[in-house]
Amino acid sequence: MIKTQNIRFLIIALCGVVLSSCVSNKEILYFQDADSFKETTIEYRENTVQPNDILSVTISAAIPETAIPYNRQTSSNYGTNVELLKLQGYLVSPEGLISIPVLGKVLAKEQTTSALETAIATRLEDDGHLVNPIVSVRLLNAKVTVLGEVQRSGTFSFTEQYLSVPQALGYAGDLTINGRRDDILLIRELDGIRSITHLDLTTADWMGNPEYILKPNDVLVVQPNRAKVKTAGYVGNVSTIVAIASLVLSATILITR
Repeated sequence: MIKTQNIRFLIIALCGVVLSSCVSNKEILYFQDADSFKETTIEYRENTVQPNDILSVTISAAIPETAIPYNRQTSSNYGTNVELLKLQGYLVSPEGLISIPVLGKVLAKEQTTSALETAIATRLEDDGHLVNPIVSVRLLNAKVTVLGEVQRSGTFSFTEQYLSVPQALGYAGDLTINGRRDDILLIRELDGIRSITHLDLTTADWMGNPEYILKPNDVLVVQPNRAKVKTAGYVGNVSTIVAIASLVLSATILITR
């Protein structure tokens, strides 16, 4: 009788541990209500320039030779390699300024790239430097950081004008099975203000929100789900628990025989 009770107790305990470590489909499936949001209007807000940004500024005119003094001379060896282009870019100072040849210092902080293009072109024309100048400004060091329960955590550079949350998680190799999909933290520092937003990837109703499109230097933190938390610590995971329980069960059977 004692033998049977011991074995039954161990089996029940083992089943309880395994069941408590399981998660339902509702916790691991993305965008479960996607059929209700087949057409979502996305609000694209152009990013503003921040201190320590590295900008590419290209100035041209109807007569190309006249615009040469206003552009930094770059080596042809740089080609299109973004990392090398950064070395020739304009670093935005803590005061938010960049220094353009001949033209001098230009305020870039808290302006969008398109607004900065207009400001530089207007100044070139109003000060009599160039006639009908064309200015192109692009951010070279945009990056996003993904931490927590993902396949490859780290900081990822991107050159796209707009990067969405799913795309950033794709850079990190997607969430692991232990990643909590209903409460991802988005940490954003913009214009000297830090904000934290909670994102739920199990639903699609937030795709039209401004948080769907990331900004440079955003940080995504994927928290572990309850199964991961319960199996964390000294006993590493479910397979470890099953192995230990099997040994205990075998030892109990041998001892009580």
